[in-house]
Amino acid sequence: MRLLLPDAAATEVLGAALAASLADGAGAIVHLRGELGAGKTALVRALLRGLGVRETIRSPTYTLLDTYRAGEWICVHVDLYRLQVRREVDELGLRDLIGASTLLLIEWPERGFDALPPPDLLLQLEYDGDGRRACVEAGSAVGLRWLHHLGQDTRLSPYLSNLT
Repeated sequence: MRLLLPDAAATEVLGAALAASLADGAGAIVHLRGELGAGKTALVRALLRGLGVRETIRSPTYTLLDTYRAGEWICVHVDLYRLQVRREVDELGLRDLIGASTLLLIEWPERGFDALPPPDLLLQLEYDGDGRRACVEAGSAVGLRWLHHLGQDTRLSPYLSNLT
């Protein structure tokens, strides 16, 4: 699925739609790719807000990992930007966090070497003038179901139809 996100409000709509279309209890892993400032953390923030997280949601660039509770969900937001070697990724214990009702959101997965679990959903954000382009792809059966439900969310229609 490809979308044109002309402003921050559109990114928030995508995050809310992702939250609404996430299957309850299945657990999921999301890889978020994009340059610095492309909107990865903003998208995660909107998704977490959509799941009901009310506390402050910051980029985990320095903490590397932040955990939030959202109803039945345990949401783990990871930023691998500063990591240099595989050992650092292994020490985070991400594979131990995988499970039902766990949503693992990983920014900068390309810096995770081969230590990361594969994504159910891959989100790529790119600059497009003042806005962004988003590409959402499934990486598993869970991701295919999530993407199917996401495609039915009418809030995204304007961003699909404006794609050039």
